[in-house]
Amino acid sequence: MKTFAFIFARGGSKGLPGKNLLNLGGKPLLAHSIMVAKDIHKISRIFVSTDNQEIAEVGIKYGAEVIDRPSELAQDDSAEWKSWLHAINFLEDRGESFDCFVSLPTTAPLRNKIDVINCIDLLDKQTDIVVTISESSRSPYFNMVKKDKNYIKLLIESEKLYSRRQDVPQIYDMTTVAYVARTNFIKNNNKIFDGRVKASIVPKERAVDIDDEIDFRMAELLMKIDQENADA
Repeated sequence: MKTFAFIFARGGSKGLPGKNLLNLGGKPLLAHSIMVAKDIHKISRIFVSTDNQEIAEVGIKYGAEVIDRPSELAQDDSAEWKSWLHAINFLEDRGESFDCFVSLPTTAPLRNKIDVINCIDLLDKQTDIVVTISESSRSPYFNMVKKDKNYIKLLIESEKLYSRRQDVPQIYDMTTVAYVARTNFIKNNNKIFDGRVKASIVPKERAVDIDDEIDFRMAELLMKIDQENADA
């Protein structure tokens, strides 16, 4: 199965300006996704899809090929799925086909190659797409609420009353560590849950999703702790 990896990194970011090129552990955030992909032998090519020249140059510097993303697919409200489809069509228009699509968002720089390999290995013939999840610290059955006029109520009202978090059904958060899908599934559908979805569990410490400065500082701290443990 021919496997290509993609990093989708647009120039604009309101939550954390210049996010994709911020220095994390001595490297641009973008570089961490490329370096993980380069360390996985099942991935034969790596592409950065971007609308930004500086991001493109950094992608090339670290060993990726560049796909020019149209500006209409690089807005705050642009659907990521359409960027996935654009990348696939861009390559197929050049006569390049592949079977397995791997997306490695820049926002999850603490992933390791095993996290990605586990996802690739889960993509069997009965599965359309594999996502990553981590155990959630909140539960819609116990301590997640929604506003109801002037009051609040549980997000999910269950017939069974739970008094301890440990008793509620196990809940997971979707993460941005990796998405692995069949190319044809992306071409013929519009969203992840249109298909048969499997999930690989990733520990919380490797599943930080950088959306704002607090997330970025958390990633810095966790990376520092991990390095200190490695040096000990």
